[in-house]
Amino acid sequence: MFRLRSEGRGRAYSYGRGALESALRVAYRGGWPAALWSAVPWACDVSCERHALDILAPGHAGLRVGFASDLHLGPTTPPRLLDAAFAHLARARLDVLLLGGDYVFLDATPARADELASRVRAVPARRKLAVLGNHDLWTRHDLIERALTGVGVELVVNRSVALDDATCVVGLDEPWTGDLDADRAFAHVRANQTILVLCHSPEGFGSATDAIARGGHTRALYVCGHTHGGHVATPWGPVIVPGRMGKRYFSGLHRLGAMHLCVSRGVGGIELPIRAYARPQVHVFDLRSCRC
Repeated sequence: MFRLRSEGRGRAYSYGRGALESALRVAYRGGWPAALWSAVPWACDVSCERHALDILAPGHAGLRVGFASDLHLGPTTPPRLLDAAFAHLARARLDVLLLGGDYVFLDATPARADELASRVRAVPARRKLAVLGNHDLWTRHDLIERALTGVGVELVVNRSVALDDATCVVGLDEPWTGDLDADRAFAHVRANQTILVLCHSPEGFGSATDAIARGGHTRALYVCGHTHGGHVATPWGPVIVPGRMGKRYFSGLHRLGAMHLCVSRGVGGIELPIRAYARPQVHVFDLRSCRC
């Protein structure tokens, strides 16, 4: 119940963070914040953002890619909110499902790992790939990893996986608490491939763009979460967003040079169950062949 050190391999777990989470385990026992928040009529609404991008190799038949991040199974995320998010993904007829980490808040328990596996299993997709987030690395990430791989998800931490001859997914470790190694991750990417970069946080974007520039790649999409869009924001923008890149690109789809950057507001809650001007979301990308 009381823990001042990271339970997993994640760094940057301060004594202050440990004290806060220890207090929240006691204060949020029984999951009452999620139950209370779910009583608000619009609290469990999730938007499904659709994006069409012409970034695949000429002549490619196309790919439909789903992305979800920051599920945060725990005492501040209503199950009904997760139901809505995964219903969008299940209806989308995906070829590929990408998962951006932070699957839990506070603790990875066997029950939460089983719930995560059940929800991911229910989404039809030919391929499912995942990275881990900072909250995962601070807890029993081995439980999360086994839950995901047990339902056919491929963990892509600092490595690449080919989807076909012309398209690959490059997964990066969590930039703040993990051990991001872009050179290792991009080592086997061919120059003519379209690259889908999967990372928990926008803070890995610089490392990815450097590797893409060195490889001469011209078609790439970077997807991440972590920011929550500020979680509690105002009509004029978020109040607090972590990270230099997060502050600049706190949510949405952006075109930056050769790469598209998509920062998701994610789904679940962390210290606070409530959201304001940062509606939960998942994403579906219709990737099409380019005219290059």
